[in-house]
Amino acid sequence: MRIPRLLTLLLLSLGSAGVIAAPAKSEDMKQLAAHAGCLTCHSIEAKAGGEEPIGPPWAEVARKYHGQKDALDKLTQTVLQGSNPYQSHWKNKVTGLAMPPNAVAINEANTRKLVAWILSLDAK
Repeated sequence: MRIPRLLTLLLLSLGSAGVIAAPAKSEDMKQLAAHAGCLTCHSIEAKAGGEEPIGPPWAEVARKYHGQKDALDKLTQTVLQGSNPYQSHWKNKVTGLAMPPNAVAINEANTRKLVAWILSLDAK
């Protein structure tokens, strides 16, 4: 009887420590992105119409960074601190505007969740 109770406590403590994390739900991430203002410049999929977007569609971001081990950290920092307008790696795909720093609009923990979800779009 004591082992199931200890196992339950262990699983609860691992879950609260972030070791066991539930996958992010798309609707929750879309709502977080909308609240933080991300959808002003970005979309999830490329939109038809030939007009260059302000920021790259997230499905393209996921494809570009697929398999890169440092992608989560790198993109989290880009969201929080902004991008360098002189080092655009989306030339001829977006308008050319640099990404502004967003640390005021979204905290680091939520940024990491959102970026992890964006990177998972490549698997869908």
